[in-house]
Amino acid sequence: MKIGILSFAHMHAYSYAACLKQIEGVTLAGIAESNRALGEKLAKRYRTRHYRRYRDLLATDVDAVIITSENARHRDMTLAAAAAGKHVLCEKPMATTREEALAMAAACEQHGVKFQMAFPCRFSTPMRRAKEYMDSGALGEIYAINGTNHGKMPGGWFINPKLAGGGAVMDHTVHVVDLMRWMMNAEVTKVYAEADTKFHNLRVDDCGLLAMEFDNGVFASLDPSWSRPQSFPTWGDVTMEIVAEKGTVFLDAFRQMITVYADSGRGHYLTYWGDGMDLEMVKHFVACVRDGQTPTASAIDGLRALEVTLAAYRSIQKGTAIRLNEK
Repeated sequence: MKIGILSFAHMHAYSYAACLKQIEGVTLAGIAESNRALGEKLAKRYRTRHYRRYRDLLATDVDAVIITSENARHRDMTLAAAAAGKHVLCEKPMATTREEALAMAAACEQHGVKFQMAFPCRFSTPMRRAKEYMDSGALGEIYAINGTNHGKMPGGWFINPKLAGGGAVMDHTVHVVDLMRWMMNAEVTKVYAEADTKFHNLRVDDCGLLAMEFDNGVFASLDPSWSRPQSFPTWGDVTMEIVAEKGTVFLDAFRQMITVYADSGRGHYLTYWGDGMDLEMVKHFVACVRDGQTPTASAIDGLRALEVTLAAYRSIQKGTAIRLNEK
């Protein structure tokens, strides 16, 4: 199978490229990157071909593409890929507006190609185990969930509202909202959110807090802030505390790690062991394309997580709770 990567604007592209190189029977057939110097460097690093224009890569015989561009470019790249008959794995968030996301889903359905959202946390062993507990009834009734997705301020296009669609709330809400929806098989019905810019001098929000109600009666909160300093040994976290009838579960998607203190070189840093959620997610995408499976994180999942994020921004603007059916 031949897979190309459209843009290395998002840092996750480096991980996905490394994953493709580890999967038997899969070739990283090309990288589309408008920055010539970067593209040529990446092509050499991953032993593949560089294309300045993504449409030139789509014109080749690749079977599928991974889109890791700026958020605002997801729509155009997905529509072009679908029209070219290429299956799509798209970085989160799905888009910057609901209309863009709907157009992406419609294009993939029209052209008969698979669309998978890049929600790697669904492939985290702790998160999978928690879902198994929920599905089996071992936890009994779920009462509330407290989630976090803290991180460093990424800079670059992430702090450009035209390219990113927002700040920390746009960047970090979708992961944990998707986990909550997936684990409970429930939908968010109401969102109240507050956000501000407290840690950096930016045009976008760098901190926020969401309070959500689900259609199964569960109340949930989420802190999606860019609150980690640049000297922090890792980019951030994805955690959840699930309060249930028969106990409380504490989850940390990145606990499989060792803290290293070195007097030279990198100094204080974290090194990870165990399984890799990115690799498992990319393997799943390959299996969906190869065997006709349905992606576990579909366009609908991407749309629903985006809708919650957009509702959070409307709540921030209006200073009131927003129901998800409100426009």
